[in-house]
Amino acid sequence: MQQLQQIVRESIKGTHSEPEVASIAQLVLEHVLQKNRVQLSLSQQEEVAPEQVAQVEQMVQRLQKHEPVQYVLGVAHFYGLELQVDERVLIPRPETEELVDLVLREHKGQEGLQVLDICAGSGCIPLALAANLPRAQVYGLEVSEGALKVAKANAREYNLLVEWIQADIFEPVPRIAAESLDIITSNPPYVLEEEKMQMRQNVLQYEPHLALFVPDQDPLKYYKRITEVALQLLKKGGNLYFEINERYGQQVQELLNQAGFAEAEVVEDLFGKERIVKGIR
Repeated sequence: MQQLQQIVRESIKGTHSEPEVASIAQLVLEHVLQKNRVQLSLSQQEEVAPEQVAQVEQMVQRLQKHEPVQYVLGVAHFYGLELQVDERVLIPRPETEELVDLVLREHKGQEGLQVLDICAGSGCIPLALAANLPRAQVYGLEVSEGALKVAKANAREYNLLVEWIQADIFEPVPRIAAESLDIITSNPPYVLEEEKMQMRQNVLQYEPHLALFVPDQDPLKYYKRITEVALQLLKKGGNLYFEINERYGQQVQELLNQAGFAEAEVVEDLFGKERIVKGIR
């Protein structure tokens, strides 16, 4: 097994940075051999079955083409859940866990909340909220049929009740009554076309552009529309939470202020970047 780990590391050295190499090799072996970190370190001298070696080799070939390790493994970890992911959905990011964590801290002990997540993708936000908010009615809205299939599979895996809505947010939102929601969350597309140059190849080549990019000339397109929707669907005193492009914290805050939201504020992530904007209707 030690030898196999070494082969994985050597094979992906050319396409991945040094700190990533060790952690990716670890993830691949944990996944294929179905062992955790401690079990792996205790079984370094064990033989690995030929079919498992073949599986690892296939994964290495995909990693050498810059394919993200989460797609290669078919799973990503998010707020205690192991979610299925593939090229139909964005890979959930740690900063999005911070948004979920903020919502849960601010609604601790509240039951039966009505919650909508807009641009649901893999379902990471609505599923994490459904798993942690007692008796909440959670909706997940997503335009992409492929992404919704992934989200529904993730919901089935954990037996979580989320009502999925396939709709374009720029059309009227179906099935949700006016002023009925306590919480709206959204991590909409927010990367500018001009920022493509600074992005890593594995993101550009493999992750869905529909879920990533907004036009340079209208970077707040989704925030403006979702703010309008929030004014219609949130109860008075209901909360809106956005994940944002760090360049636009003040503008999104200003947008909420102008729309009449109270206590609109920008929240920094663990790295000190402006990452969340929240407000109260």
